[in-house]
Amino acid sequence: MFLTREQVRDFDRRAIEEYGVPGIVLMENAGRGTAELLLHLGVRGPVLICCGKGNNGGDGYVIARHLDLHGITVRVLLFAAQESLEGDAATNYHVLASSGLPITVHADEPLNLPAVRQELSQADWVVDALFGTGLRGPVRPPLDTVIEALNSSGKRILAVDIPSGLDCDTGQPLGPTIRAAHTATFVAQKKGFAEPAAAKWTGKVHVLSIGAPRQLLQGYAEAEG
Repeated sequence: MFLTREQVRDFDRRAIEEYGVPGIVLMENAGRGTAELLLHLGVRGPVLICCGKGNNGGDGYVIARHLDLHGITVRVLLFAAQESLEGDAATNYHVLASSGLPITVHADEPLNLPAVRQELSQADWVVDALFGTGLRGPVRPPLDTVIEALNSSGKRILAVDIPSGLDCDTGQPLGPTIRAAHTATFVAQKKGFAEPAAAKWTGKVHVLSIGAPRQLLQGYAEAEG
């Protein structure tokens, strides 16, 4: 089964509004499942988690917390001002910050690219939690430079839900795009992943549950035919 960008948004809305699953529970399940996938892939750390200001970044904070619970050394880079975070992402950021895990904020321009590259050089794995399925246009500066730095680092990258910069519906890069070794995607594969050319960006795709009721998922599968 493949979901479009609008179906992903609709699925989350219905899980919350019709089935009463709080959004923060969905985020917790997504992040914990991704952390468990990383452990299954043999991650030993250090892991560098690169977060944007949206819910994709929120997933990243949960991933960091659960990796830490398993004794994995983890660092978080936030490419936004803390004050710009909202909703469930803001909640999970504050949980993470309160836990004492190392977080470096890159909210000022120009971007301190040497510092980012230094962090990358010390990582074994990198988690891309910059942008999710809602991205519709090219990644703007300075995050386009961040993506290029991640790709040129030579580190194994796991993308959260979709590689940052990849169009959810077409599977085509919108500009600078993460080249992931693995993608942990939630609920179902995204429509663009059906395009053969998308594989060079997604790497191996793993579909993870976020705990939404099976009845809800079944409805989309039946609609797809």
